[in-house]
Amino acid sequence: MSSNQAKVTSVDVIDAFRASLIIFQSKARRCLDDAADELRRTRMWLQHEQRQRWENAVRKCARDLELAEQELFSAKLSSMRDNISFQQNAVRKAKAALAHAEEKLRNVKAWNRNFDGLADPLAKQLEGLRQFLDFNLPKGITFLVQSTRTLEAYAEVHETSDAPAPTLAASPEAPPP
Repeated sequence: MSSNQAKVTSVDVIDAFRASLIIFQSKARRCLDDAADELRRTRMWLQHEQRQRWENAVRKCARDLELAEQELFSAKLSSMRDNISFQQNAVRKAKAALAHAEEKLRNVKAWNRNFDGLADPLAKQLEGLRQFLDFNLPKGITFLVQSTRTLEAYAEVHETSDAPAPTLAASPEAPPP
C-alpha cells in the first residue's frame, strides 16, 4: 500500500461520526440560544429591574432620612426630651442607607454604560459560532454523506473486479485457447 492510498475498513465509522456531528449541532444551537437569551435577560435586568429597584430605594431612603431629621429636630425643640441619641442614631442609619442605595444606583448606571462594550465582543464570538453551525457544519455533514456514498460505490466496484472472471467451458467445436 502506498502513502497515497487510504485503507478504509468500514464506512459505518463515518456514518457514526456524521450522526454525532448532527447531535452536536443540535445541542450547540440550543446552548447558543440559551446564552443569547441569558444575555438579553441580563441586559433587561440591569436596564429596568435593577435601575428601578435602586431608584426606588434612593427615594425611600431619602424620605426616611427626611423623617428621621424631622424627628431629631422635634426632639431638640422639645424640652421634655433630654436624651436625643435615639433620633441621632436614626439619622445616622438613614444617611448610611441612603449612601448605600445611591452607590448601588451609581454602580447599576455604570454597568449599563459598560454592558454593551463588554458583552458585544463576546456576543459576536457566539454569532461566529452560530454561523459555523448554520453554514459550515451542514456542508461538512453533506461531505461525509457524499464520502460514504463514494466509498460504498468504490467498494462495490472493487468487489466485482476482485471476483474471479467467469471461465469459459471448452466446447468441442472451439479451439483451445
